[in-house]
Amino acid sequence: MPATAPLLRHLQTLAQRVRWLGRLLQRLLPGIAPSLVAAPAGAATLPEERSELIYHYYDGGGVRAQGPALLVRKSLADKVSLTGGYYVDAVSNASIDVVTTASPFKETRQAYDLGADWLVRDTLVSMGLYASREPDYDVNAVSLDVAHEVFGAMTTVSLGFTRSADEVRHSNDPAFQEVAKHWQYRFGLTQILSPRWITSANFEAVSDAGFLGSPYRAARVFGAAVPERVPRTRSSRAVKLRSIYDYGDGPTRTALKAEYRYFWDNWDITAHTAEFGAARYVAAGWLAEASWRMHTQGSALFYSDNALAETQYVSRNRQIGSFTSHAVNAKATYTFGGAWARFDTKFTGVIERKQFKFKDFTDVRTGGAYSHNATVLQLLLSARF
Repeated sequence: MPATAPLLRHLQTLAQRVRWLGRLLQRLLPGIAPSLVAAPAGAATLPEERSELIYHYYDGGGVRAQGPALLVRKSLADKVSLTGGYYVDAVSNASIDVVTTASPFKETRQAYDLGADWLVRDTLVSMGLYASREPDYDVNAVSLDVAHEVFGAMTTVSLGFTRSADEVRHSNDPAFQEVAKHWQYRFGLTQILSPRWITSANFEAVSDAGFLGSPYRAARVFGAAVPERVPRTRSSRAVKLRSIYDYGDGPTRTALKAEYRYFWDNWDITAHTAEFGAARYVAAGWLAEASWRMHTQGSALFYSDNALAETQYVSRNRQIGSFTSHAVNAKATYTFGGAWARFDTKFTGVIERKQFKFKDFTDVRTGGAYSHNATVLQLLLSARF
């Protein structure tokens, strides 16, 4: 499995969760879905019929990934909404893991996403199927989410479950084949405190079993390269709190967002993530948003940059080591007027700059601590039909 595969799959999974949460917020904050600005609550509704065309680009740490994505939503009889998505990643990998243990490579990943939402009074039931294909890694997942509004749509309670089965292969060893299975459970509570203030709390539990490492990655013991050895089970938990408040009216309407996430697992990894953002209408049809995010993480029990003893488990995977990262995000959304207004046509551009600093991962090329920057770009065109 390439060194970037876990990161890209994590980003894809994160995008799915954000999209799902966005549908909840869209029902709670009608008419302002792309922004942070709160509005009065409304009755439960299906996601609106829309088509979205996306171009994504990532460049950082020797990894470059880019490609298109397409998402289409269609409602049936005002009770069922169907969603179909297609996602392509063209990856060029020359990361620090690759250039120090193997040759740079290129590959393409394709992902398919099918979903259905059923509206039953104040309850929205969502089911999804997800599959992605790489030359040496396949993912098949199914998810089920239920969101129910209570107290006059002022409170939304949500429950979710995802089951995933991954097939791991080695591009240079046809006989190598492993399986990794993942179970994810989630619970959320969203509360509208006032027409301008909304808060939410989410809890997530994940259990992993099977091959959880990389057949390509090497660890170091007494300076010698050895295949990494990681446990075949892992359990993790995460809690996230979010609050959004808006003030002002008309052209001066502004929203502020703050959120905090705490993560821990039985590999002894703990992580803290804090994010602050703001959104404001800056001109007719223009919505501008900006955010800053900080992440800090401790290392796993068996992580070592250069182990000084033979142990049952050992890994030099920097993603389970100690590091900090900072990200600055800028986003602009333009809503077209004129003849395009009837389709609620919107164009969104997002650019994010990230900085990663690893505390105990040595860049063997220089002998110093490894660090790198990354740029993320996303362009989205959406329209209602």
